[in-house]
Amino acid sequence: MKLVVLDGHTLNPGDLDWSPLEAYGDLTVYDRTGPQETVPRIGGAGIVFTNKVLLDRAVFEACPNLRYVGVTATGYNVVDLAAAREHGVVVTNVPAYSTDAVAQHTFALLLELTNHAGLHSESVKSGAWQTCADFCYWQRPLSELAGKTMGIIGFGSIGRAVARIAAAFGMEVVTTSAHVLPADGVRAVTVEELFSRSDVISLHCPLTEENRGFIDRDAIARMKDGVLLINTARGPLINGADLRDALCSGKVGGAAMDVLEQEPPRSGDPLIGAPNCIVTPHLAWGGRGARPRRRPGSAGQLV
Repeated sequence: MKLVVLDGHTLNPGDLDWSPLEAYGDLTVYDRTGPQETVPRIGGAGIVFTNKVLLDRAVFEACPNLRYVGVTATGYNVVDLAAAREHGVVVTNVPAYSTDAVAQHTFALLLELTNHAGLHSESVKSGAWQTCADFCYWQRPLSELAGKTMGIIGFGSIGRAVARIAAAFGMEVVTTSAHVLPADGVRAVTVEELFSRSDVISLHCPLTEENRGFIDRDAIARMKDGVLLINTARGPLINGADLRDALCSGKVGGAAMDVLEQEPPRSGDPLIGAPNCIVTPHLAWGGRGARPRRRPGSAGQLV
């Protein structure tokens, strides 16, 4: 059996090995694959792994030997699932490999928004503390999380992990999910109540055509003034131009994005350089502990 990994560099830049996949057949690994290279590189392969390389209807029509697609990520929006079904191709993802890593990064972003540790560290390096007349100072207001309300949109494994951490900080947690268990210690509410009550809103839902761009001007207008918005899910969930306007007006007090509408971002992305906005390069999943779990998970689904 011929196996192809289309974009292996992100998962394994050289510090892991591919032996779990090599056991299944003749493996070819490409670090990166452009749109015009996808079909030629798949060729007659029966098994393909992709992370961000798009597999649309044209790919399935051009690769009749393809029988299995493994998405080496939690989300599988890069695959045309309807076309895969029509061509008899099984598609799987790796849903839980990055739960703890993404939850941890969510709070790294939130704490930077509330405590501005990086900002103040840079100010000390620039000499501001050495020349300060007082023993301490702050360049932006500091906020406590205890007593605040966090609204979580998307209550799968990552959303639940974020909820547990939020509770440890003394936050009240609400979610729009109907699948809340008593043990979760979370209250299920309507979207309207989540928007109006939450001091922090964190996105952990998959991207679908129905929710693409749902955090837009209208949604933001229904949120609490000064709300903090975090997205470690998928960039297109948010209308970036509308969020930038809300950051500039102060309606949104701060935003932290690990994902953007286009990745790598185009020149002039509205959120890069927006006031009170932190952007990290889609790295929440990439901890050294999480990446090996993604690789064996992909191979294990071939069994």
